[in-house]
Amino acid sequence: MQKQPVYFEDLGVMEYKAAWDYQESLLQQNVKVKSLAYQNADATDLHEETRHHLLFVEHPHVYTLGKSGSIEHVLINDDARKELGVQFFHTNRGGDITYHGPGQIVGYPILDLEKFETDIGKYLRNIEEVMILTLQQYGIAAGRSKGETGVWIDADVKGKERKICAIGVRSSRWITMHGFALNVNTDLSKFNFIIPCGIQDKQVTSIERELGTKIDVEECKSLVKENFSRVFNVELFPAPDQN
Repeated sequence: MQKQPVYFEDLGVMEYKAAWDYQESLLQQNVKVKSLAYQNADATDLHEETRHHLLFVEHPHVYTLGKSGSIEHVLINDDARKELGVQFFHTNRGGDITYHGPGQIVGYPILDLEKFETDIGKYLRNIEEVMILTLQQYGIAAGRSKGETGVWIDADVKGKERKICAIGVRSSRWITMHGFALNVNTDLSKFNFIIPCGIQDKQVTSIERELGTKIDVEECKSLVKENFSRVFNVELFPAPDQN
């Protein structure tokens, strides 16, 4: 099977809202292409012009609450949150409350699933697989927790379950946005003020905590990119100029 091209960008450090707006613009470009194709029988080949993207970003401290989440899972008031220096956003992704911050690899795939499989569940499992393979390369045995999206360590050991990667996505006309957050050298103390992903009595961890040493984030990004290419059977290219 021919590999799909995916345009990759590392956005560096970027405010959450700016990255959200950028994702939305890429999604809407693809939706527009599809709309033209559906409206004009002579332009059905326009569907082939949708573009896949993969964005990496590191956000300043921020809590984000998914559309199915509960505000009760934020355990501090706005004043205390602001004193911590953490922003807050209601988002249009799936899932509940999570934290993004320095030392975390956040990835936003904007993919046209009609060129892969129109199955959100399969898409989520594939993202999990990318993370599981990456963690294996650090000697960390990670996997899935039944009924809970994301990547876990010791998911079946009562009292020792700990989440290392959160996943929450949105899809419009089978175009995806939002994505995953892998804890690499993350300040895990910020998770103490929320109920991460709305899941009680389970821990959050990072590669640094599991291995007891700081991790080269750029090296980790390279591994994630390699595994993303492998799992989704795609080829990554530098993003074209958006101007």
